[in-house]
Amino acid sequence: MEEKKIVCARDCYDTCSMIIETDKKGNLISIRGDSDHPITRGTLCPRGVKDIEHVYKNRILYPHKFDNSMRDYERFSWEEALNKISVKLIECLEKYGSDSILHIDFAGNGGFLTWDYPLRFWNFIGAAQTDYSICTKSGHKAISLHYGKSYGIQPENLLHQKLIVFWGFNASESAPHLWNLCQKARKQNGAILITIDPRKSETAKQSDLWINPYPGTDNYLAFGISKYLIDNDYLNTKFIKKWTYGFEKYKSLVDNIRYSEIEQICGIRERDLRKISDFYATLRPNASLIGIGLSKSKYGANSVRAISLIPALLGIHRGFFFSNDQAYFINRHYLRLEDLNKDRKIISQVNIAEDLEKNNIKFIIIFNSNPSASLPNQKKFRAFLKRKDVFVVVHDTHWSSICDFADIVLPAPTFFEKEDIIIPWSHSYIRYNPKIISPLGESKSEIWLFNNISEKLDIKKSELWEEPLLVIKKSLNNSFKNGSFEDLINGNRLKLRTRKSNKYYTPSKKIEFYSSLAKEIGIDPLPTIDHLKIDSNEFILLTSSLKRYTHSQFQEIYGKIPPILKLNFEDSQELGIKDNMKVEIHNSFGYVKLNSEISDQMKKGVLWAPKLVIGLDGNPLNILTSNTPQKIGGGSSFNSTKVRLKKITS
Repeated sequence: MEEKKIVCARDCYDTCSMIIETDKKGNLISIRGDSDHPITRGTLCPRGVKDIEHVYKNRILYPHKFDNSMRDYERFSWEEALNKISVKLIECLEKYGSDSILHIDFAGNGGFLTWDYPLRFWNFIGAAQTDYSICTKSGHKAISLHYGKSYGIQPENLLHQKLIVFWGFNASESAPHLWNLCQKARKQNGAILITIDPRKSETAKQSDLWINPYPGTDNYLAFGISKYLIDNDYLNTKFIKKWTYGFEKYKSLVDNIRYSEIEQICGIRERDLRKISDFYATLRPNASLIGIGLSKSKYGANSVRAISLIPALLGIHRGFFFSNDQAYFINRHYLRLEDLNKDRKIISQVNIAEDLEKNNIKFIIIFNSNPSASLPNQKKFRAFLKRKDVFVVVHDTHWSSICDFADIVLPAPTFFEKEDIIIPWSHSYIRYNPKIISPLGESKSEIWLFNNISEKLDIKKSELWEEPLLVIKKSLNNSFKNGSFEDLINGNRLKLRTRKSNKYYTPSKKIEFYSSLAKEIGIDPLPTIDHLKIDSNEFILLTSSLKRYTHSQFQEIYGKIPPILKLNFEDSQELGIKDNMKVEIHNSFGYVKLNSEISDQMKKGVLWAPKLVIGLDGNPLNILTSNTPQKIGGGSSFNSTKVRLKKITS
């Protein structure tokens, strides 16, 4: 029996440290948390606990091609697969040009060698790519307008806070180790925990105070808090004078907002606004943890902007958290060779259903993602994938819904079956992941696949396939706070250097309440006063993750994502809907059928369903979501989805 330490590569805040045991035959036999890790401290989430079972279940083990006559997939050889792919690529390059080829990829399994380095090939041939806007891009852009870069508080510093506000962030479900740190701060430091969320999430249930504004009104609530702090002279005026720019213009904006207006638009009591504002004013230091889901709404970026500026009023450097991946000194441009072809076509990930049609895409390769679940306007997107003049290749670890749209399905290894280095996006501790077991079946890594395709295309540029670990070493040059790259490869856990909390990468080198960067690119320099409006017979549909699933992953372990729809008791009475009744939500994009669940945790006019759920009718939830990008960052608006609701009587 042998033990090795690795970190989880999934798209998650925590990047847990794991201890893996294998038997003499090289099979995985046990997994547990690494208690020595400063942040994850030996506990694993429900996905981590079941990761060994996940490795061996529902795997794609061999290359398959779709047989039109049989209407099913049949196994064929890697050589045949590579030949067919290369013929299609050459045809596209010669007939339509390189921008008729598109790679769709994301953070299904992260890592330099899984995601970043393999992109060199597609950048080299000039293939079109998405803008990676579906998840955090609008939030990053929003904060960067005022701070230059979007990084915030480091997790260790949560222990020293007197107030922690979870703003649209269900941390106990989606970031359990950050949540554990916050609970520890409450126990040891007397910290007050507040949750701001339209529904009473698991985090809200365990917090000291729950505030439930209407979805899409968080910017108004943030303005209200700012107004209260300004009106009651709770500001740190010395800090504002020394470290900020444009405060007077921001003050003029919030001065024009009335408390009664905030109360009406947000759907909260004025006394709750005053209560949370008093907490902000008197409990310092404090931290606002901004949920990624909050940024995924029509005015999400503006809400993130407004929330991130509250700490600046109080004299706190970067007193927020959204994601910390911009805190590190890593040269991802070199990793990906992004400068090889700066003129390549960029397609909106949010508006992909429309952009595919407009841009004459003929070849799509999909890896590290399941866009048939995660992207908006699924009806139109799926229809494009089914077109006879579009060739689709899927490289994945498990059979999932995206395989149903592929001409060729190729087996990929999990992070247990290959080496890699994963960069967390909350804490700054990293460890080299060695290959723990041999790849199952005929699984081949992204690097192997794209290297072999390049050989078939007779591309032999030395800089393209420079030795991977050497490329990573160069990309991580001067990135470590302790130790060297060799120490990392030898199995030591290292800490990344992080940018200073009082360093601002704006033109003024200060926190900019009035963003000169925004003004340059034609965006309002101040967070805007907007909120979501709905008709009397409409509902706002919210979605969020369940702790047993990472996006669409782990359904082979825990079963299908439960097809439930939570609604307020009053709404259920008005519509004659009872518990566990079949209901339909619909809009101009389509409809989805789910089972009702009446809940006192929901605000009137608000519905909730699990993220990426498939309806009772087989329709994915994202058939209902808009593909209109946000103005700031081009991000999604999943949590601004307007629907109508009815019970199914037959």
